[in-house]
Amino acid sequence: MTWSPKWLDVRTFFLSIVLEAIPFVLLGVFFSAFIQTFVTEEQVRRWTPKNPFIALPFAGLLGVLFPVCECAIIPVVRRLIQKGMPLHVGIVFLLAGPIVNPIVLTSTYTAFTRQPDMAMYRAISALIVAFVIGILVLFFVKKNPLRLGMETEIRHEARHVEASRGKLSATFSHAVDEFFDMGKFLLFGALISALLQVFVSRETMLGIGQTPLSSHLVMMGMAYILSLCSEADAFIAASFANTFQSSSLLAFLVFGPMMDLKTTLLLFHSFRFGFVVKLILAVTITVLVVTLWMPV
Repeated sequence: MTWSPKWLDVRTFFLSIVLEAIPFVLLGVFFSAFIQTFVTEEQVRRWTPKNPFIALPFAGLLGVLFPVCECAIIPVVRRLIQKGMPLHVGIVFLLAGPIVNPIVLTSTYTAFTRQPDMAMYRAISALIVAFVIGILVLFFVKKNPLRLGMETEIRHEARHVEASRGKLSATFSHAVDEFFDMGKFLLFGALISALLQVFVSRETMLGIGQTPLSSHLVMMGMAYILSLCSEADAFIAASFANTFQSSSLLAFLVFGPMMDLKTTLLLFHSFRFGFVVKLILAVTITVLVVTLWMPV
């Protein structure tokens, strides 16, 4: 079978996204499985600050302490919410965690050697966006948005596995099940992203981004389509330094780890449709406003 050059590019992009993401997905599902097996609901409730506003910086601190990228964080947050973590705290960790962890900020500092304060602006912007979304969730989301039946199903399966096996064996069992559960959405998201990267040219997107607003939207759109891991996306953003404004590069660096194509599919798998749609809209608007305002 002879592949055309474009489809060879699709295959290359697809494999690069999958190979980049899988190690972090494995990290996430094993961390999630560890939480499921060794951390009780009572411990999660005891560790989380009771004051909802003090809990917001606590969630941001989790991102610093646990360097998990966006490929891995969704199963972790889903498990923590199932274990009793307040939803708004979980969402702040979900949004800020992939950006404020030391590995990501170090890579950002390295990529922007001529603009080293970009790492600081990235962390500040991410925390502002995450806190705003967390407050919105606190006041306006009253029902558990986890998909119907998922919580009961996972808890039943957890009790069954832990009753029949030891904790270590149960951890591996949870990790394997969750990997295959999340993996199919990662593969589908990687395929869609690869198709868009090949068949929608960068020149087309560059031609659109002529004003501050449109350049921000274009870079956010590119971040969504490219679906890069947050450990690597700063080097891609830096390659556009001579083409786009610094604030639009910041929009790329903040929006991508919070909301890209593969993350969207994983969110739809874990949370109800309406909640995910509202979350995407809220994150998009907040990132746009914050990065336009940020004096980069």
